[in-house]
Amino acid sequence: MRFETDKCVGVIVDVQERLFTFMQQKERLETNLIILIKGLRVLGVPLLKTQQYTSGLGPTIDSVDDAMGGLQIIEKLSFSCCEEPSFNETLEGKGRKHVILAGIESHVCVLQTALDLVLNGYVPVVVEDCISSRKDSDRTTALLRMQAEGVRLTSYESILLELCRKAGSDAFKEILRLIK
Repeated sequence: MRFETDKCVGVIVDVQERLFTFMQQKERLETNLIILIKGLRVLGVPLLKTQQYTSGLGPTIDSVDDAMGGLQIIEKLSFSCCEEPSFNETLEGKGRKHVILAGIESHVCVLQTALDLVLNGYVPVVVEDCISSRKDSDRTTALLRMQAEGVRLTSYESILLELCRKAGSDAFKEILRLIK
């Protein structure tokens, strides 16, 4: 299966201030998320942003929010994005079946969202270097479970270059600047 820009939507899950502080390799995660988001924007892939219980976990961290261009938040209380009706309506409205997932925490909201997307007929691809958990063992376990359940895994560089399809375009040159 190949991913194409006109069939993909990106979902950035719960990268919020009070939770982000406790993530493993948070500096690397932040850098990678920003590259992924900027690359998806260059390629014209629509993005969605969720926040889990904002009054308790705070807003999306500034750098990620800035990279996303201040997109409207889809507020949720359920761990899975798919249990929030406004998320489902917004996702369905995009008319795209391939969902690029990134965010936190790997073993809770990202995992449950990926599993529900599969159940709902979507093809989720989790960007493994753009997810994290408080414990690395939880991240590793989540990746193993997702893969066993049919969720595709990739890296930000791989998905961005796959979506570019070829070298030489303006989009490719911009992606190259981001990943170098």
